[in-house]
Amino acid sequence: MRANYRMQRLFIGDALVSGHAIEASKEHFHYLSNVLRMADGDAVLLFNGRDGEWQATLSLPTRKRLLLIPVEQTRPQPAPSDLHYLFAPLKVGRLDYLVQKAVEMGAGVLQPVMTQHVQGKITSIERLEANAVEAAEQCGILAIPTVAAPRKLDDLLANWPRERRIIFCDESHGSQNPLPALQAIEERKLALLVGPEGGFSDEERAILRSLDFVTAIPLGPRILRADTAAVAAMAVIQAAIGDWS
Repeated sequence: MRANYRMQRLFIGDALVSGHAIEASKEHFHYLSNVLRMADGDAVLLFNGRDGEWQATLSLPTRKRLLLIPVEQTRPQPAPSDLHYLFAPLKVGRLDYLVQKAVEMGAGVLQPVMTQHVQGKITSIERLEANAVEAAEQCGILAIPTVAAPRKLDDLLANWPRERRIIFCDESHGSQNPLPALQAIEERKLALLVGPEGGFSDEERAILRSLDFVTAIPLGPRILRADTAAVAAMAVIQAAIGDWS
């Protein structure tokens, strides 16, 4: 069942049970009552990442209270996406964009990775989570990705589960077409690794190429910014061997 994009969608932390009223947070009260000017009896869609999507009715018992009352489930909870996205942090504005697009493209885990040439840093896991929620609200996604704490690349690789193949975007790859390398992959547990603006160091690239659970791919003939490369790589992975195929 496809998402209903005509209705306002909200992520909440509460359990969703038919007829069980949920007290709206201050932020949701302000947004629904003051920004959208919604009224008693209007409908919204709610999801929490666990109980699917529900249509709910607004109830305003007083001028300062807003209740959200789930009426019926409109979509069941799907299985979470199994694509892990490993990324070197970018500067704040572009990092927000990167997280939102990764969620839209089907990332199930967001894992910041500290590389030798990394230029950004993670100052707030909560900000990453908020961007993931915003993308899910806007795009009809019901499963909120897990946001992991930053890890150094060498530590990540040393403790990596061998059954999950890492696909890394290698700007020095000898070809331009990623499809042959992707179509040779037999595993269905996948992770995408995108480096920082300065690219991977020669040492990091050598280590990655030496590991039997890592596949290097090119991303065409043009030089892409890290956030653009992430979207391009996820699109080609999903189309070739992911959930688009």
